[in-house]
Amino acid sequence: MPETFDDLIALGESADVTGWDFSWLDGRATEERPPWGYARLLAERLERASASLDIQTGGGEVLAEARVFPPTAVATESWPPNVAAATRLLHPRGVVVVADADEPPLPFADAAFDLVTSRHPATVHWAEIARVLAPGGSYVAQHVGPASAFELIEFFLGPQPEARRGRHHDDEAAAARRAGLEVVDLRIARTRIEIFDVAAVVYLLRKVIWWVPGFTVDAYRDRLRDLHDLIQRDGPFVAYSSRHLIEARKRA
Repeated sequence: MPETFDDLIALGESADVTGWDFSWLDGRATEERPPWGYARLLAERLERASASLDIQTGGGEVLAEARVFPPTAVATESWPPNVAAATRLLHPRGVVVVADADEPPLPFADAAFDLVTSRHPATVHWAEIARVLAPGGSYVAQHVGPASAFELIEFFLGPQPEARRGRHHDDEAAAARRAGLEVVDLRIARTRIEIFDVAAVVYLLRKVIWWVPGFTVDAYRDRLRDLHDLIQRDGPFVAYSSRHLIEARKRA
């Protein structure tokens, strides 16, 4: 029997949104991956590092894919449920998880790490990244780019023309240079998202809370109903994610 609108809403509301694992969406949404394979690149860099810091690690899921870690390996996270999840996952692998508010300063000494990484950080404080990097060290990260998933965001919020420039790769590269870093690699990708039901939408907007700030089912039930009807009539809702890979090096 097909799931009703109310069934799908209840399903999305009851899903666990702790951590940064999106496997709950299997069969309900898909997203193309950027061509560079960030998890593989991260693992390769960790093998060569002596001291690493992963910023805003979420539940530690991506970092935990690495085969080996350097002698000193640290991760930060701000949201308490994610701190607990990352601790359970990473401590057995020898990675120390530090609760941090994601606001300057980072709780580490100058030049403490030869590798700093992050996947989809909500905020990027370039001066702090430069400070904790050792001379010759690198920041290697995959960032969310401009107007990512805005087809979905604007479905709920209406046109957001000023926000569309936010997180642009050129702006971020310029900010890295102002902090004294040399940008040695910058790659961009725009990839397809398909959403097959409204349960996936509720899950995403509960998990990625900055897409539709203050989202609740009650506040947006009418718009969720519109989206449900649209998917039922026309098939998957299509949006596009924006990503960039950036490597910035601290001069030796």
